Amino acid sequence: MREVYVVGVGLHPFGRFGEKDVIEIGREAVVSALKDAGVEWKKVEAAYCGTVFAGPMAGNKVLARVGLTGIPIMNLENACASGGSALRAAYQAIAGGFSETALAFGFEKMPRGFIAGNPDDWFATLGLAVNPQYFALKARWHMANFGTTEDHLVKVSVKNHRNGALNPFAMYRREMSYDEIAGSHMVNDPLRLLMLCAPNEGGAAVVLATKEVARRLTTKLVRLAAVVLDSPLYGTVEVPHISVSARVEAPTVTMTASREAYEAAGVGPEDLDLVELQDTDSASEIIYTEELGLCERGEATRLLDEGATEITGRIPVNVSGGLLSKGEPLGASALAQVVEVAWQLRGEAGPRQVNDARAGLTHVYGAYGNCAVSILQR
Repeated sequence: MREVYVVGVGLHPFGRFGEKDVIEIGREAVVSALKDAGVEWKKVEAAYCGTVFAGPMAGNKVLARVGLTGIPIMNLENACASGGSALRAAYQAIAGGFSETALAFGFEKMPRGFIAGNPDDWFATLGLAVNPQYFALKARWHMANFGTTEDHLVKVSVKNHRNGALNPFAMYRREMSYDEIAGSHMVNDPLRLLMLCAPNEGGAAVVLATKEVARRLTTKLVRLAAVVLDSPLYGTVEVPHISVSARVEAPTVTMTASREAYEAAGVGPEDLDLVELQDTDSASEIIYTEELGLCERGEATRLLDEGATEITGRIPVNVSGGLLSKGEPLGASALAQVVEVAWQLRGEAGPRQVNDARAGLTHVYGAYGNCAVSILQR
């Protein structure tokens, strides 16, 4: 297996952009990444696109606007892990010796409102059709077992909106006060409106290359040390809850994927300088902080109370503002995390820069337990 490096990253801002074409959103992200890499489009040997709502052959449509060069283009749909799936495919192409350079990109123009599944599914007919219901059930489970309070849920959102105010690519670029969040409308107890991320629009792209190519392009080498894509084991509780075993308790998919990523990269959670994780809601940040091994079960709220997850803390979490501030265009969210960590490791994150960041982890979790974890190092 060859080493794989991130040589270029690009973002289209996250938000709402009226009548702007979803394909144009994707094109702008790709062009931005190519410019950042200093790579001619004709030098890219393969492309992998992650999207959920952009329709069939969406990646081909984007790249037709960039230029038809005859390369293989693969379109992947894997819920919130679609972008992570595209990254894994591009990583494998280079690591396996099939390509010298590859592009992973994702984009979306999400419908407004909650993300709902198939209305014909049996659980949908019972009223369990939209994601916040499952997030709230998990939140209540954590509160019952570990003493997490609504105060902690508010604090996560306050932190991430404070970070998002520093991110020009975020949808909500302003701080939100404790009282504003605590007083927002109750959606699914205990989750209030400003504790939930908003589906929206945006795009992200990453150019990967071999070490030899990377050395020719930049002196700021960022290695993609691991990319893992897992589905869950039987006995875990996922979104949606198709079934729950009364006898089998298995490690969650975030636990298994992160352990595999640590092993592949030759590091542990103690070696990380920052983490971008799936904060679809405030409780999810707390739960995934623990499942990624950043602390023991039930200890994430202590990290939060101590300020350890702040930009200046011991293990900063969601310095980009996370999904709570950026919003979530499904196909782009995982790759946007990689963009943020790459900027951090290159020392290019501006006012939200983590001091001397040398290693970072990204994590996304999607419907039916699709989970992607990557580790970047310099």
